[in-house]
Amino acid sequence: MAKKLSHINKDGNANMVDVADKKNTSRAASASGKVVFPENVFKTLVEQDFLSKKGSIIQTAIIAGIQAVKKTSDLIPLCHQIALSKVAIDIQPKENSLVILCTVKCIGQTGVEMEALTGVSVSALTIYDMCKALSHDISITDIQLDKKTGGQNDFSR
Repeated sequence: MAKKLSHINKDGNANMVDVADKKNTSRAASASGKVVFPENVFKTLVEQDFLSKKGSIIQTAIIAGIQAVKKTSDLIPLCHQIALSKVAIDIQPKENSLVILCTVKCIGQTGVEMEALTGVSVSALTIYDMCKALSHDISITDIQLDKKTGGQNDFSR
């Protein structure tokens, strides 16, 4: 059977997928991304223990990412509201960058890939916002789904 876009109906219009007949199963997804800094900016951030006048850059980004995961269906038009059972965001410094990992879990009829990707994205944007006073030469890169389990197809990068 050929794959097709699930959010487009037979008339070519946007369509929210009907999950009513799907069974509730355990579902999880992990996504990652990076915020890359100029070397001198990263050195300054390390020296300041990733603290800014606005507070802890890393802890603020974690909280923002968690909030974003919970709001994914408000941001992505065709996403379902999902009762989440776990959201974990980890941010670690590595080679002039902050590496973000977001893992989301639920028991439900649809997966949590978009929630994990949204958590990474908003965490990265929060880091950018808190650091832009030091430089606008900051890149948000490599946002990707790393793993998904549950539902019809599992995926692992």
